[in-house]
Amino acid sequence: MKILKIQTLRGPNYWSIRRHKLVVMRLDLEDLAEKPSHQIPGFYEGLVTALPSLDDHFCSPGCRGGFLSRVREGTMMGHIVEHVALELQVLSGMEVGFGRTRETATSGTYQVVIEYLDEQAGRYAARAAVRLCQSIVETGSYPKVELEQDLQDLRAYWADASLGPSTESLVREAEARGIPWLPIPARSMIQLGYGAHQKRIQATLSNHTGILGVELACDKESTKQILHESGVPVPRGIVINYMDELEEAVEQVGGFPIVIKPLNGNHGRGITLNIDSWKMAEEAYDAAKEVSRSLIVERYYTGRDHRVLVVNGKLVAVAERVPAHVVGDGRSTIEQLIEWTNQDPQRGEGHDNVLTKITVDRTSWKLLDQQGYTLQTVLPLGEVCYLRATANLSTGGIAIDRTDDVHPENIWLAQRVAKIINLDIAGIDIVTSDISRPLRETGGVIVEVNAAPGFRMHVAPSQGIPRNVAESVINMLFSPGAPSRIPIIGVTGTNGKTTTTRLIAHIFKQTQRVVGYTTTDGIYIDDYLVEKGDTTGPQSAQLILRDPTVEVAVLESARGGILRSGLGFDACDIGVVLNVAADHMGLGDINTLDDMARVKSVVAESAMPNGYAVLNADDPLVAGMARNVTAQVAYFAMNPDNEIVRAHAQQGGLAAIYENGYLSILKGDWTLRIEQAIHVPLTMGGRAPFMIANALAASLAAFAHGVRIEDIRAALMSFQASADQTPGRMNLFDLGHYHALVDYAHNPASYEALGGFVKNWTGERIGVVGGPGDRRNEDFVTLGRLAADMFNRVIVKEDDDTRGRARGEAAEWICRGLEAANQRCPHEIILDETKAINSALDRATPGSLVVILPESVTRAIQLIEARNPVGHTTATQTADQNGASTLTNGQTVNVASVEVGQSNSGTAQTESQSAYTF
Repeated sequence: MKILKIQTLRGPNYWSIRRHKLVVMRLDLEDLAEKPSHQIPGFYEGLVTALPSLDDHFCSPGCRGGFLSRVREGTMMGHIVEHVALELQVLSGMEVGFGRTRETATSGTYQVVIEYLDEQAGRYAARAAVRLCQSIVETGSYPKVELEQDLQDLRAYWADASLGPSTESLVREAEARGIPWLPIPARSMIQLGYGAHQKRIQATLSNHTGILGVELACDKESTKQILHESGVPVPRGIVINYMDELEEAVEQVGGFPIVIKPLNGNHGRGITLNIDSWKMAEEAYDAAKEVSRSLIVERYYTGRDHRVLVVNGKLVAVAERVPAHVVGDGRSTIEQLIEWTNQDPQRGEGHDNVLTKITVDRTSWKLLDQQGYTLQTVLPLGEVCYLRATANLSTGGIAIDRTDDVHPENIWLAQRVAKIINLDIAGIDIVTSDISRPLRETGGVIVEVNAAPGFRMHVAPSQGIPRNVAESVINMLFSPGAPSRIPIIGVTGTNGKTTTTRLIAHIFKQTQRVVGYTTTDGIYIDDYLVEKGDTTGPQSAQLILRDPTVEVAVLESARGGILRSGLGFDACDIGVVLNVAADHMGLGDINTLDDMARVKSVVAESAMPNGYAVLNADDPLVAGMARNVTAQVAYFAMNPDNEIVRAHAQQGGLAAIYENGYLSILKGDWTLRIEQAIHVPLTMGGRAPFMIANALAASLAAFAHGVRIEDIRAALMSFQASADQTPGRMNLFDLGHYHALVDYAHNPASYEALGGFVKNWTGERIGVVGGPGDRRNEDFVTLGRLAADMFNRVIVKEDDDTRGRARGEAAEWICRGLEAANQRCPHEIILDETKAINSALDRATPGSLVVILPESVTRAIQLIEARNPVGHTTATQTADQNGASTLTNGQTVNVASVEVGQSNSGTAQTESQSAYTF
C-alpha cells in the first residue's frame, strides 16, 4: 500500500457537516486492490492478535464484533485501515468513532476518512494503521514493541495538545452554550465567540481580569499588607532577601513553627511548611531561593487547607486540599503504597488527569525523616504518611468538596477579599480547623490570594460533588442574552462568488457596521485590504472571525478550500449557493456535477436552523439542496414563473425574483420591488443577466438577515462593476473609439453567462481567451466552441502557470474547439498574456469590444489603464439612449413603460408600499 496524500479538515466538510475534525487519506492499495481480507492468509488472526479490542467495533452489521465479522468474511484493506486508525486513537485515550472509506475513480485507490481529536495524532494514526496492516499482510503479525511505540507516541501527541483541566472546562461550557471558540496562536490563549463579540481567556485569566489585580496577587507580601489593613485575618510575616535576615524574621513572627515561601511563586513551588528547627529553616531558605529572590517568613498556622473560588464577586466552590499521602494497610511498604496509589487511572503526569501521580523528591525525604519513616517502612493499618507539606494537586494532593459546608460569614469574607484585590476570578487559600465556623472563632487566616486559579479540584474533586465552576465564568463573560457570534454569510457557487460576496458586504456596510469579507482577490475589513491573493479558504475566514473590530463576516468559500480543509466557521447565519457547473472536474476526486453539488452544499447545510439557506431555484442541483438543510430556505430565480419559487412563496416562504425588469422580494402574496435592473450599475443597464442573478442572491441574503429594503436599494445603486469594487468582474473601460471588458470567466458556465452580454454588442467582438492548465482536455475544447459563438475574432493565450501541462498544450485544445465550431471564427495563438492583450487592444476596430479573460486581473487592468481610458462605463452609459435595455433573449423592455404598481403575481403595489418589511 502507498499513501498518496493526507489532508486535515477542521470545519464542516464534504464528508460531514457536524464532524469537523477529520483526516482524509488517499490510499493506493496497489497489489491489495483486488484482494479482500479473507483471501490474505493469516490476516484475520494477525489483526485480532494485534488489536483484540477491535471486537468492540459494530460497523455495518450493527452489533459488537460486527467489524471483525466483515474482516473474516472479506472486506477491502482501505476499510480495515479506517477502523485500525480509529482504534489506535481510542487506545491512546482519544474517544473517536467516525470513519468513512470510499473508492475513487482510480481503481484501487481509496479515500480513507477518520475522525481525530488532535490533528497530529490523527495523521500519525492514519500512517500507523497502514504500517500495521501492511506488516500483518507480509508477516502475519505486527511486533508488540512497535504497537507500544505507536500508542506511546499517540499519547504524547494527545498530552501536548491538551488544553488543561481549567481551560478544557471553560471550552466545554462554551460549547454547551453554543459559543464558538478558536485557539489563538500566542501565549496559549483561547478566543470565545467571534469578531466584535469575542472574549479571550488564558487558563483562568479573562478579558475582565485587571493587570493591577494580577500584579497585586503575585506580590504575596503586598497582598497580605492590603488585606491586613482591611481587617482581614492574615498570617504574621516579613519579607527578607538574605540569609542573615532569617533569624530576626523568625523572632518577629513569634518563633517556630514558621513557613518560608517565595515572594513570587505558584503551584506550591519552594514552599516549606511547619518548620520547627533552625536546620529546617536554612534548608527551606535555600529551596525558596531557587524560585524567588525575595522570601516571605510567616507564622505557621495549623488547620486544614481550603481553596475558595470566587468568580465575578460570588463564591462558587470550596475544596479542602489534602497533601499527597498514603494510608497503611499493615502489610505494604510506603514505596509499594505509592506505586499502587499511582496506578489509579485518575492519576497522570502534571495536569493531564484529574489527579497527579505522587513523586518522591527531596521534600518527601525530609517529611519521611520527620515522621520517622523510610520508603521501606510498613505502615500500620489506617496510619497516614504525608509525602508533601503543601496540598497542591500538582504535587499529588487530593481535593474534597466543601462548598456546602462554608459558613455564611466566611462566604462574605472571601467575596470581600476578591474585591479588595480586584480579581474577577480569584483563588483564596484559607487555613482553618473548621470551614463551617467563622474564621474569627477558629483563629483561621487567609494565606494567599491567587490569580488564574486552577479549576481541577472543583470540577473533579477526589471526594464530594463536582462543581461546574466554568458556568460562572462563561456567565460573567457572556451575560444572559449577550451575543457571542457575529452574523456570518457564507457564499459559494461555481461562478459569481466574488461579485456576490462583495455586493453583500457592500449592502451590510449601509447598516453602519464594520464588515470583514474574504474573496479570491483578498481579505478586506471595512474597505481596507488586509491581505492580497486568493483568500477563500478557512484560514482567511478565521482571520476575519478573530478580528475584534469585525461586526459582520461575509465569507466566500471555494471548492478547493472546502475539500482541503473544510469551512473556516462552524456554522453560518446565511448560506448562499449561486450555481453548480462543470469546473475543476476531475480534481480532488470530484468527477461529476453531483459530486460538485455535494461540495457546494456544505455551505447551505452549515446554515443554522434559525438562519437561511439562499438557493438558486433555476439550478436543479442547487434547488435540490433544500432537502438536506436544517435552516429555513429562501430561493432566488431569474424566471419569475419558476414553479419552485411560486409554490414556496404561496406557502409563506421567502424568495427573490427578476420580474418585469425589477429585482423583487416575494413572501406569500406580497411582492416587494427593490429596484429596476437598468438602474443597478452592476447589471450593465440590465444587459448582464448573470449579474442580475448575483444581485438577487445578495439582496435576498441581506433581506433574510433583516437588512432594510432602503439599505439594499442604496447599496445596489452605489455598487459599480468596476476595477475598484469588483476587479475582474465585468469591468468595462471606454477607450475612446472602442471598449475593453475584463472578466475572470474561466469555465464553460461563465463563458455562457458572459456571452449573454457580449453577443448583444453591435460592433466587432474580439476575445483574448485561455483557461487554467489543470482542466480536462474536453473542457478546453468546450471553451473554444463557446468562444467561437461569442466572438468575431479570437486570440488564444495561456496562463503563466501551466499547472503541469506542456507550454502551448492548453491553447492547442482551445483552438480545436474553435475549429470544430459551426461558425468560422478567425483565431491565432499568442501564448504570452501581456503580448496577447496588447495585440488585441492595438488592433481594435472603431466601435469594437475587446473582451479579456485573464489569468492576472491586476495585470490586464494595468495594461488597459496605461492607455488612459475615459472611465469605467456605468449602467447609464451602457443602457440604450431611449431608455430601453436589451436582454439576453433579444427582448427589449422599455423602461418608461414598465408599470411600477403591478407585479407578475398580479398583486397591485404602490411606490409607498415598497418600503414594507416582513
